[in-house]
Amino acid sequence: MDDLGPDRRALLESAGAELWELALASGGIDVDDVRVVDDGSHADACRLLVDLGLFTVDASGRQFVAVDPASVQSRVVAPLGQRGAQLLTESSQWATTFATLAQTWRRAPQPAAGPYTEVRGKAAINAFIASLVSDLETEMLTAQPQTGRSAPSLEAATERDLAALERGVKIRTLYQHAARRSTFTHAYVAAVTERGGEIRTLDEFFNRLIVVDRRVAVIPSAAGTDAALVIREHSLVAYLVDVFERHWERGRPFTSKDKDVMKSIAAEQRAMTIRMLVEGHSDPVSAKRLGVSPRTYAGYIADLKEEYQVQSRFQLGHEMGRLGVSGTDDDADPPAD
Repeated sequence: MDDLGPDRRALLESAGAELWELALASGGIDVDDVRVVDDGSHADACRLLVDLGLFTVDASGRQFVAVDPASVQSRVVAPLGQRGAQLLTESSQWATTFATLAQTWRRAPQPAAGPYTEVRGKAAINAFIASLVSDLETEMLTAQPQTGRSAPSLEAATERDLAALERGVKIRTLYQHAARRSTFTHAYVAAVTERGGEIRTLDEFFNRLIVVDRRVAVIPSAAGTDAALVIREHSLVAYLVDVFERHWERGRPFTSKDKDVMKSIAAEQRAMTIRMLVEGHSDPVSAKRLGVSPRTYAGYIADLKEEYQVQSRFQLGHEMGRLGVSGTDDDADPPAD
C-alpha cells in the first residue's frame, strides 16, 4: 500500500465507496460478478478495496464482504502522516473519507452491518470509540471500573468528552466508589461536570460499557482484554441501557460532599468487603471487584479485624458467622462496643 496518493483516494471515494456500500447493503458481492472480474467496470475499485483491507473473501471463497473501516483506518492513515508535512493534507483527506465510510457502516440497517462486531487491539478500540464519539448526537452512557484507568487514558477521555459536551451531547458516567481516591479522576470529573456532564459512583462491581445514542454499545469481548464487542442489536442495546439506568439510580453523585452521602459510601464499601470475605473470594479478585489495589483491600481487612477485635481471618470469619454478619445493608455498620 505504498502508492496511496490522490488518485487512489479518488477511486475509493467514487467507485470504491459505491462498491463497498453495495457489498455492505447486500451482505456481499460474488467474486465472479461481472463488475469485479478482470476488465469489469469496478475491477480496479475491487482490487483497491482488497489491498486496503476493506474487502475480504468469506469462508466459502465465493463472495467479497465489507470490512469495518475502523479496523483498517489506522494501517492506512498513520503511515501517511509519517511521510512528512507535505502529506499531512492528504492524510487528513483520507481520514475524512474513512470517517464517511465508518458512519455509513455504523448507520447501516440490520443485518447489513451485522448486529455484532469484534474490534481487536487497544489502538483500534480507541480509534473506534473516538469515531463513535465524534458522531454523537444526543447522549453517551459509560460505566468505568476504577482499576486500569491511567492518567493518559483519562486525559484523552477528557478531551474527547469535552468536545462532545460542547456540541450539546449529554454524558453520564458511572464509576466505583474507589474512583473518589484518584487525583486524575477528580480532574476529569471537574472538567466534564463544569460543562454539564454527570458522574456518579457505586459500590458494586460492573464492567466497562459505552452506549452511544442508545443505538450502539461497546463492551469487553470474551476474547480477552485487548478486544471489544460492538453491539448494534436494538433489543440488546436497550437491555444494556436498562441495566445502566438501574445502577444509575443507586449511584451517589461524585461531586457531593454531604456527610450523609460520604458515610453511606464508606458503609457500602465496608459491606462489599464483608461480602467478598464471606463468599471466600481471593484478595486479587476482591480488590478488583472493589476497584482498589490488593494493598488497599488488605487494609480494609485489617480494619475489620480491628473492629471485631480478632487477630486472624479465621477468627474474623468465625466472629462474623456468630453474629450473622453477611455484608447486607442491615449489618453495614461496625459492631457496637
